[in-house]
Amino acid sequence: MIRPRKWLPMPLLSVLLLIVWLLLMNGVALGHWLLGGFLAIVIPLITKPFWEAQPRIKKPWLMVRYFFRVLLDIVVANLEASKVILDPLGRARPAFVEYPLELQENFAITMLASTITLTPGTVSAHLRMDGTTLLIHVLDVDDIGDMKRHIHERYERPLKEIFEC
Repeated sequence: MIRPRKWLPMPLLSVLLLIVWLLLMNGVALGHWLLGGFLAIVIPLITKPFWEAQPRIKKPWLMVRYFFRVLLDIVVANLEASKVILDPLGRARPAFVEYPLELQENFAITMLASTITLTPGTVSAHLRMDGTTLLIHVLDVDDIGDMKRHIHERYERPLKEIFEC
């Protein structure tokens, strides 16, 4: 892994910026490399004060497993949401659910909220200022307690293990 340096605070971001620049320019001329390299170094330096410190991933193999779990859940939730939307009788039971958070790290909370929003049929609507609860809108829910347990077991607990927070 590329280690951060004083002049290169976010190396992976710099590499990504350079690649995106070259793709946008649709060429690999020396001038594109030089300007892209310059921007890839300068932009992270300028924006560094605005970035929050990223937590270390303590168990990367769990992150891979989490990724595939979320991918599978997205496919299943797409099918379930389609069934609810296409129901001619319109028997959807939408609800706002206040989910109590155990996570403390901002990055882990953001990952959880993003995962919930990526899953069709659910949207993270609001995070309390004190970071204790997340308001979630659900398209169709039978049992709110069961839904909370599902989020905790499938998403929040693995994120706590991945980031050890």
